[in-house]
Amino acid sequence: MDPERWLELSPLLDALLEMDPATRARHLEQLRTEQPALGEELARLLALEGTRDDFLSEPLIAPLPGPRIGGRVGPYRLERMLGEGGMGQVWLASRADGLYQRRVALKLLRPGLADTNLQLRFSRERQILARLTHPHIAHLLDAGTSRDGQPYLALEYVEGVPITDWCRQQSASLEARLRLFLQTCDAVSHAHANLIVHRDLKPSNILVSANEEVQLLDFGIAKLLDGDGVAEGTVERTGTGVRAFTLHYAAPEQLRSEPVTTMTDVYALGVVLYELLTGTRPYRLEGSTDAEWERAILEAEPLRPSLAAAAQLEAEGKDSGLPRNQPRALRGDLDNIVHRALAKQPERRYPSVEALALDILRYRDGKPVAARRRGLGYLVGKFIRRNRWSLGTGVLALLVLSASLGIVAWQAQQAVREASRAQALQDFVVGLFEHAGVQGGEALDVRELLEAGLRRGDQALARQPAARAELMGVVARLRMGLGDYAQALALLDRQQQLVDGLGDRVPTSLRLEAATNRGRVQWLMGRPRACTATMSPLLRVVYREQRQLPTQAADFWSQLGRCLRSTGEGEAARPMFQRALAMRRDVLRDQAGVVESLADLAGLQADAGHMAQAGAGYREALRQLRSGIGTQHPLAVQLLRRLCALQREAGDSIQAERDCAHALELARELHGEGHPATVAARRQLAVVEVDIGRYADAAANLREVRAWTMSRGGPAHPDVAADDIALARVAWEIGEPERALQATARAIGALRRQEAPLLLAEALYQRARMLHGMGRGLEARPLAVEARELRIAAFGTAAGMIGDSQRLLGEIDAGLGDGARALAELEAALHTTRVADGPDHPRTRLAELALARYQLESGDAAALARLDALAGLASREIRTRRVGWLAAAAAARHRCGSGDDRLRTHTLAGLRTLRAQVRNAQPEGGLVERVVANTYAACM
Repeated sequence: MDPERWLELSPLLDALLEMDPATRARHLEQLRTEQPALGEELARLLALEGTRDDFLSEPLIAPLPGPRIGGRVGPYRLERMLGEGGMGQVWLASRADGLYQRRVALKLLRPGLADTNLQLRFSRERQILARLTHPHIAHLLDAGTSRDGQPYLALEYVEGVPITDWCRQQSASLEARLRLFLQTCDAVSHAHANLIVHRDLKPSNILVSANEEVQLLDFGIAKLLDGDGVAEGTVERTGTGVRAFTLHYAAPEQLRSEPVTTMTDVYALGVVLYELLTGTRPYRLEGSTDAEWERAILEAEPLRPSLAAAAQLEAEGKDSGLPRNQPRALRGDLDNIVHRALAKQPERRYPSVEALALDILRYRDGKPVAARRRGLGYLVGKFIRRNRWSLGTGVLALLVLSASLGIVAWQAQQAVREASRAQALQDFVVGLFEHAGVQGGEALDVRELLEAGLRRGDQALARQPAARAELMGVVARLRMGLGDYAQALALLDRQQQLVDGLGDRVPTSLRLEAATNRGRVQWLMGRPRACTATMSPLLRVVYREQRQLPTQAADFWSQLGRCLRSTGEGEAARPMFQRALAMRRDVLRDQAGVVESLADLAGLQADAGHMAQAGAGYREALRQLRSGIGTQHPLAVQLLRRLCALQREAGDSIQAERDCAHALELARELHGEGHPATVAARRQLAVVEVDIGRYADAAANLREVRAWTMSRGGPAHPDVAADDIALARVAWEIGEPERALQATARAIGALRRQEAPLLLAEALYQRARMLHGMGRGLEARPLAVEARELRIAAFGTAAGMIGDSQRLLGEIDAGLGDGARALAELEAALHTTRVADGPDHPRTRLAELALARYQLESGDAAALARLDALAGLASREIRTRRVGWLAAAAAARHRCGSGDDRLRTHTLAGLRTLRAQVRNAQPEGGLVERVVANTYAACM
C-alpha cells in the first residue's frame, strides 16, 4: 500500500476500531454509500482484524528513513526530538555552520509524507509566522529546504511548561491564572489583527517560560483570512478526510465542516480558560471515544466552572493545584464568561478575542461584565462591592454618629500630621538650596549641604519626631547614592531611635522604609546577615500591609531577597523576588521595577550554575528596559555588568570586556566619575583587563577604586579585599611575588572576619597558586584544600571552579612528589571542567595542559603530542592562547633535553618565534613571557 493511501485510511480505521460493533456497522454502511471504494477497502481491513491474530503487528508500509540525532538539516544539527504530531516532528537543534551559535526548535514534515496538501500547509505556516511579531508568540527565525528536499522551519526555542500544567504545579492563584490567560488572548488578538486564525489552540501550544510569561506556538493549521479560498480548502480535509485540529479543543463549526472564523479561536480559548479555572475539561463522558467527544461538543452543555472546580477539589484535594476558595470565586461572573465563550453557535459567543479579554479585565476590576444580564440588582451589587470601603464608612457614620465624629476628628488630626510631615520635607529641600551659597567661585559641596540641612531640620522639627525621622531617611538615601555608607548607617541608627520612641504612632510606611534602607546600607557594606536580622522582624507587618503599601512592600521584598542571596540562601530569596515581581508588574505597573526583579531572578540562575538561563534572563530584562524606558537608565549599567560577569565565567574575555566597557561608559555618563555604580564598573573592567594582560591599566584602576572604597567602607569592606586579590594577580604577573603575597594576606585577613565565603575562596586559591609557583608547596596545599571546600559548599562538586581547584591541588602534589595523588587529582580536574564548562573553555584547556605536562615528566612520550595539539590551538580568547603558549614552552623544554643538536637548533628557532608572538599579543609582559624566556635560556 502506498503511503498516501495509508495516510488517508489510518485515522478512519482507528476511529472504526474504537466503536462498538453496532455503531461501527452503521458508520461503515454510510461510508459505502458516500464513497464505495473507500468503504470496501475499510471493510476488508476490518475483516482481517477479525480473522488474523497478527493484524497490524507489522506496518503495512515500509518505514522511510527519517531524521536522526546528530543528523544535519540545512545548517542545523539535530540534538533531540521535542515532540511529534500527525503532520510533523519538532526537534531541538543548534546552528552547525559556524556563522553563529543558537538553539532552535526545528519543525520538519514527517518522513515519507508526500501529500501535497500537508506540504502546502507546512509552507503556509512559514508564511503565517513571518507575519507575526509579538512578545508572546514564538518567532520564526529561519526557513528553507535541506539538500534531500526536506522543508524545515527554525523557530524560537521556548523552554516552558504547558499553561495548565504550570498552574497545577505552582498551585497558582486565580489572579495569576487570569494574568497568563490575558497574555494568551493578547497573542491570539495579534494573530487575528494580521488576519490569521490559529485553529488549534490548546494548553500544549501555550507554554509558560521561567519568567512566567506565555509563549504561543504551532500555527501549523492556522488559516489566513485574506488567503486564496481554494488553497485553504485543499489543506484541511473534512468529512472522511484527515483531521488536522485537536478534537478536545475543536469548535462545533469545525466538526460540522462550516466556515472557520476568529470566533473559532474564541471557543478554543474558552476551553483553555475552563481547564485553567477548574483543572478539568468542560465535558465529562462515560467513555472517551472520538464519537462521544464529537457528540458532547455538538450537543452537551458543560458543567458550570464553579461546580466543576468544587468536584475537582473534592476528588483530588491539594493535588488539583486549585486554591481552596476557587469554586466561590468562579461563581457568577466567571461562570457566565466561560459559558458565553463556549456557546455552540458562533454568533452567541464573544464577537472577538478582545471582547473576551475585556470581560476578564472588567471582572478583575470589579465592574459589570458583558456576559451577564445587567439587571439593577446586579449593577448595584457590583457598585457596592467595588466601593465597599467608602460605602461601609458612610453607613457606619450614619449608624454611629458620635463615633464617626470622633473618627473624623482623629482622621483630621492624622491628615494634619501627614501634611506637616510633607510640608517639613518640602521646606527642608527648599531651604537646602536657599542657604547654599557658592563662595569664591568654588563648586557646591553636596555633603556639606546635606549636613547643614540636617542641622537646620533637627532644630526646625524638634517637636515633629515623625517628620524628623523621615528627613533622616531621605538624607541617608542621598548619602548612600554618594557612597557614604558609614554616614548613612549612622543616620539610620538615629532614625531607628526616633521610630522606636514613637511606638504605635509611627506610620507603617515609614517603618517599612526605615527597615528597607537600613538593610540596604548593611548589604552594601558587606554585612548581609545583619541585613536579614534588621528586616526579618517586619515580615508579618509587610504581609499584612502589602495591599495598602505596594511600593514599600515590593522594595522590602527585593532588598530582603538580595540579603538572603548574599548569605547563600538562594531558595529562600526566590519567593521574595517573585513577590516583588508580581507586585511591580500586576499592581504598580512599574516597568523599571519589573526589570530589576527579572535581573534578581536571573542572578539566582547564575548562582546555581545555570549560565545559559541566567544570560537569557539578563538579556530579556535588558530588552524590556530598552523597549519600555530606554538605554539611558541606571539599571542598564547593572545589567551590562552582570552580562560581563557571565561572559567572563563562560571564557569569553573579549565580549566581557565590551560589556564592562559599555557599562563603565554609561555609568560615567549617567552618574559621573565618583558614583558607586561607576566605581563598581571600573573594578569589574579592571579584573577583565588583568585576564587579557593589560596590567598597567588594571593596576591604575584598581588602586583608585580601592582608595575610594577604603574612604567610604573602611579596610574591612569586602570590595577592598576584592581589589587586593586583583592587585595581587597583577603583581604576580609583572614579577613582584612578595607584593602579591602581601596583598593576598591582607585580603584573607579581612575576609575571615566577613560574610563572603566565595571571595575568601578566591583569595585562598590565588595565594596557594603563588606559593606553589615559588616552590613553597607545603604552605600552599592547605590553602588550596580550604578554597576547594568553600567552593564545594557553594556550588557542589560539579562546577568548573571545583575542577580548577582540583587542578591546582594536582600541580601542588606533583611538586611535592606525591605522584599517585597528583595524577588522580589532575584526571578528576579534566573530567570536571569538561562536563561543567565544555571542551573549549580556558579552564578545561588549562587542566589538559597540567595533565599532559605531568604525564610527560612521568615518562609518557605520548603526552608530547597532546602538548603539541594544545600549542596549535587557534582561539581569539587570550586565556586559551596563554595555555597554548605554555604548552609550546613545555614541549620545547622536553625536546631541548633530548641530546639531539639538530632538534635543539630547530626548537630554539621555534622558541624565538614563540617569544615574538607572546610579546606582540601581550606587550606588557607577564608570567607567560617569563616562562618562555626561561625556557629559551635553558635550551641555549
